Amino acid sequence: MPSLFPQLDIPKMSNIGVVSSCSCIHPLVHLLRPSIQKKGLHTAARLAAKDYYEVLVLGGGTGGITMSARMKRKVGAGNVAVIEPSETHYYQPIWTLVGAGAKKLATSARPTARVIPSGVEWIKSRVQELNPDKSCVYLENDKKISYKYLIIALGISLHYEKIKGLPEGFNHPHIGSNYSVHTVEKTWRALQDFKEGNAVFTFPNTPVKCAGAPQKIMYLTEAYLRKTGKRSTANIIFNTALGGIFGVQKYAEALLEIIKARDINVNYKHNLVEVRADVQEAVFENLDKPGVTEVYKYDMLHVTPPMGPPAVLLNSPVSDAAGWVDVDKETLQHKKYHNVFGIGDCTNLPTSKTAAAIAAQSGVLDKTISLVMKNKSPTKKYDGYTSCPLVTGYNRVILAEFDYNAQPLETFPIDQSKERLTMYYMKADMMPFLYWNGLLKGYWGGPGPIRKLLHLGLK
Repeated sequence: MPSLFPQLDIPKMSNIGVVSSCSCIHPLVHLLRPSIQKKGLHTAARLAAKDYYEVLVLGGGTGGITMSARMKRKVGAGNVAVIEPSETHYYQPIWTLVGAGAKKLATSARPTARVIPSGVEWIKSRVQELNPDKSCVYLENDKKISYKYLIIALGISLHYEKIKGLPEGFNHPHIGSNYSVHTVEKTWRALQDFKEGNAVFTFPNTPVKCAGAPQKIMYLTEAYLRKTGKRSTANIIFNTALGGIFGVQKYAEALLEIIKARDINVNYKHNLVEVRADVQEAVFENLDKPGVTEVYKYDMLHVTPPMGPPAVLLNSPVSDAAGWVDVDKETLQHKKYHNVFGIGDCTNLPTSKTAAAIAAQSGVLDKTISLVMKNKSPTKKYDGYTSCPLVTGYNRVILAEFDYNAQPLETFPIDQSKERLTMYYMKADMMPFLYWNGLLKGYWGGPGPIRKLLHLGLK
């Protein structure tokens, strides 16, 4: 059925190349190279893709572009292809700051043709079906593409439509969402228009990309209202479907101190099920009391949508029962198909879905594939490293880094649970530069070596 609100159609994450959270560096010699894109290396693929590639990558987001760069260096130009329908690649972590008026949306976007590595072919299409038993995929035009090795990097899909009243509710004022390119600027408008009343922030009852982002905008809103003299007339509410504020105790304790000091109200096990945008009401189900709902009037509402696997992965041979790509959590190799690999948000890796996680995963996956290509068993192990720069104000960040066991795995020899100005500048200015010039070029596999150096090899 055609959308009644085409200007608010929310693309799936895999279709717009969206990314999430932090990335870092490689030796400076690579970062200082000019980003030159040779013309003609991608355009032919749009019109006449080959029928076979040694390495086929599904998805042009963080994981897909990063691995295509690594694989091109491994198997040579012309032997790697990326299937990605979108013309634009977005760096989503900066949308937290866009929604708070600290950055411009335009700074988050690059043409897909510029980020796909030279020598990697771009197949501008969507994947309709995966057939790992025959080592092939089918595109939306029924074209068949075969492969020797497959890397699945399809990201995660947003599901605003699973909340009654959305996405059409975004046509009304006072409501926004930092998770979509179509609605992130509406968050900033809602913040500017706020005068008094309830400012409500939500967290859904599903896995999400960058689990810290739903509360980052809350802290920025509180800071903005203090700065503009409106804080005394505002009631800030965080309604989360989770049972705690953050999954790592060290950072949760720090956040709870901030919440208490700034007089923020947190309600756990509250899941957004409906938005009545015309009367500015948000309806939440109480997950501890089935059938019980509560209605909150709002004067500003930030929505974090339910999320899930891309549709093509549901009931796919490569996926688990929930629809996530079923990979070994240490090697990222598929549990059944030895020539299939997964990376990033579309996998069932039991860690937070961030670009920092993808950076660490990419280094492991590179080594895994290298050994598989030599008919050897993978030896490099991914420890679940991920990172979430928790923005707590316009000049403060808590840099959370942790592993599969929800234990801190901090890069710097300082207490990263403290709010720091230096970490804010790293989030706002350094990370975007390193993302475009380091991670996407396949030169960064996580901060492990830097961590060992800074901790004198003790960590």
